[in-house]
Amino acid sequence: MQNKKIFIVDDDSFLLDMYALKFSQSGYEVTTALGALPALEKLRTGFIPDLILSDIVMPVVDGFEFMEKMNAEHLAPNAMRIVLSNRGQEADIDRAKELGAIGYIVKAATTPAEVITQVAAIIAKVKA
Repeated sequence: MQNKKIFIVDDDSFLLDMYALKFSQSGYEVTTALGALPALEKLRTGFIPDLILSDIVMPVVDGFEFMEKMNAEHLAPNAMRIVLSNRGQEADIDRAKELGAIGYIVKAATTPAEVITQVAAIIAKVKA
């Protein structure tokens, strides 16, 4: 899984820094955005990550709107998308998948180390 470019989008700077550190330590090349609007700006400049790990509950533009805008503007169309959210309702999971997410991880039920493991497993499954 070495040198995969992962783009982490969350409105919580503490979580963003923690996940950035954990993914970096696991060999990923990490870029972060504090919220969906800065993330969209970064993608509009031509940044193409291999994987986008996005929260759902964010101010101004939430994670669903973020994915809708990515789809509408064809931003990073081949990037794998995984949702990392505290919301684990079936409706949220279904909506994320409809918008192109290949995985959904509930933050509250997962340690940072488990998040890394689950992301690697989802990537491996997609590549298989």
